Amino acid sequence: MAEVIAREAGKLIQKIEDRTARIGIIGMGYVGLPLALLFSEERFAVTGFDIDNKKVSALNTGSSYIVRIPGTEIQAAQKHGFRATSDYSEISSVDTVIICVPTPLNDYHEPDLSYIRDTAAAIAPHLREGQLVILESTTYPGTTEEVLIPILEEGNSRQLRVNRDAATNGFYVAFSPEREDPGNDTVARRDIPKVVGGVGPVAQELASAVYGSIFNRTVAVSTPAAAEMTKLLENIYRCVNIALVNELKQLCDRMDIDIFEVIDAAKTKPFGFQAFYPGPGLGGHCIPIDPFYLSWKAKQYDFRTKFIELAGEVNVAMPYYVVDKTVEALNEHSKALKGAKVLILGLAYKKDIDDLRESPSLTIIELLKQRGAIVSYNDPFFPYVGRGRHYDLDMHGVSLDNLSQYDCVLILTDHSDYDYAKIVREAKLIVDSRNATKGIHSEKIVRC
Repeated sequence: MAEVIAREAGKLIQKIEDRTARIGIIGMGYVGLPLALLFSEERFAVTGFDIDNKKVSALNTGSSYIVRIPGTEIQAAQKHGFRATSDYSEISSVDTVIICVPTPLNDYHEPDLSYIRDTAAAIAPHLREGQLVILESTTYPGTTEEVLIPILEEGNSRQLRVNRDAATNGFYVAFSPEREDPGNDTVARRDIPKVVGGVGPVAQELASAVYGSIFNRTVAVSTPAAAEMTKLLENIYRCVNIALVNELKQLCDRMDIDIFEVIDAAKTKPFGFQAFYPGPGLGGHCIPIDPFYLSWKAKQYDFRTKFIELAGEVNVAMPYYVVDKTVEALNEHSKALKGAKVLILGLAYKKDIDDLRESPSLTIIELLKQRGAIVSYNDPFFPYVGRGRHYDLDMHGVSLDNLSQYDCVLILTDHSDYDYAKIVREAKLIVDSRNATKGIHSEKIVRC
């Protein structure tokens, strides 16, 4: 039996090498779609799965809904067989299934694995022998083994089991964390090493072969849990260091020291220091969320991640700090926040991207409104913002034609399209949470 299984695995590796393996990617969002295009560039036929029929329709007409991905890339992928569907029965026709679905927090800041569970339940009936299933969604250590695999095994109509040791017949499973960095144009996606943790040696070999076909380097770890923890370490490292500079920013504010000047000086040290920068709070799908995933899981082992939790508390409090600084700045201009007209510049969680996930701008808008401010916003990527998991705004963006009508312009995302010199000239008061006005000297500017 082991020889038969090894032979079947060898067939999949051969299909990967000669580019005849069919790749199925579930979730055509900020992670799944770029991954699909990377496979397409290597001449793989890719099927993209998504429950959002609007996305499916857009992709099948050669259109893109992500700003940094032009429609021409979708059209080029279609020439190599790329297509999208919401029909999960087509899972049986692909050789590798890669899951790239969201893993948010619920209202109690606990892991919400409903997308993983629902996806696993949807694909389980259609799995066939010899397929490789890879989870990429960021999650706590143990998810692959404790959540994904039981659903795949219990829901499989062919009663297949995970092949762990090349001695049983079934399908293969691995975990490989996504390492997307939206807006980063300095590192090519294929140059980012891919960490892979397989359930058993054959799954490890297969997953490494799949990713080795599109990434220049793969990094094997012993288990899916080790790969899951790797992703958390990477992002918690950033979360903790950002919390450090956010706290130092508040101290420097009281001491009348420019934290950005201090960071620029410190980063001249050629060893032992990496620059992180303060901001109005953390955004994106990973850094604001990952610490809570690990803290939640740690409690099952009677362990409290005090250091990580403290960092999370500091970062979560930053929107409140920015609002307080806005109140102080308005007071200095003899204006109360209640009834003040405040223009927000930037909704995206980081510059030059069209991503609202966990953006602190949304929290700050709601806080300002709660205190009676009249809030407007401008963001070149979002002409309208409606309702999400944790916000309900229903707002349309405004132009930057008449900045003098606002009592305060609050910079929350430092998009490159903004003419900051012009903004400073025309606005009455600017509160800058991103150091976007660096090098511009004006009494109108309050940096926070």
